[in-house]
Amino acid sequence: MSRPASRPAKSLIGQISDIDLRLLKVFRTVVEAGGFAQAEVELGVSASAISISMADLEKRLGLRLCQRGRAGFSLTDEGRQVYDASLQLFTSLESFRSEIHSIHRQLKGELAIGITDNLVSMPRMRITYALRSLKQQGPEVNIRIRMISPTEVELGILDGKLHIGVVPLVQPLKGLEYTNLYAEEALLYCSHEHPLFDLPDAEIDREALADCDAIEPTFARTEQVNQQLQQLSTTASASDREGVAFLIMTGLYIGFLPTHYAERWVREGRLRALRPELMNYQIQYAAVTRKGVRPNLVLETFLNELALHAED
Repeated sequence: MSRPASRPAKSLIGQISDIDLRLLKVFRTVVEAGGFAQAEVELGVSASAISISMADLEKRLGLRLCQRGRAGFSLTDEGRQVYDASLQLFTSLESFRSEIHSIHRQLKGELAIGITDNLVSMPRMRITYALRSLKQQGPEVNIRIRMISPTEVELGILDGKLHIGVVPLVQPLKGLEYTNLYAEEALLYCSHEHPLFDLPDAEIDREALADCDAIEPTFARTEQVNQQLQQLSTTASASDREGVAFLIMTGLYIGFLPTHYAERWVREGRLRALRPELMNYQIQYAAVTRKGVRPNLVLETFLNELALHAED
């Protein structure tokens, strides 16, 4: 169905009121919860009240934001754009609030942080300790973590949706500032059901490894990682470490995993590192922020805490 050539001016186009912000917050919660019913508990209102708020927002915007019915909840193309714009709006509002609070030296506001998957098991828990210190210093600080890909983290910081991120240092982007956090080691593993598991190291040479089906990670990689993968016969791929682990656990594949992530399965006797002196690499992880932007007090405090816990 074609749209009208033009729409009448809506009140939200001219100005944004407290009511509009409330409606946009309802919309953001519904999107992140995955539907009206799922958002009831978090918002503390009924699904019918949420539906009314959504209808009011659509009327004020002059846009259809989502489909809801027996088929479930889904965003329209316009709804996705409005959601992205709302994230930028709330991040900007939080930055403004943080700047005002910084004038009074009150640690209040929001920290929006994007993190790559499976870093929580790192022995050096700089992120965890820094988050704890931040919350202890500012009990009213609202911490919002998004687990997303490194590319999404970097783009989120550039467009203002995120304040800070943690990503592998593969190809730094202009406009972002990177501060080293971790050097993560990865080894080549097989499961206890794989033919190589019980063989002594002396019988596992490069040719034996090349004869096995191996897993290729599809996320961004350094040249060192590529050199290691070139020695293997990659017949499967995975977009993240959990996917690599799933395939290794079948007993049919070998693949690289971070040592801290694989440690629990090694202790249980379910995984074994294959020729660790030959098949290994390291990836540097970094905290990333927007270059040239003066940090608000919340972000500044978090960055200071990351630096203080450098030796943890």
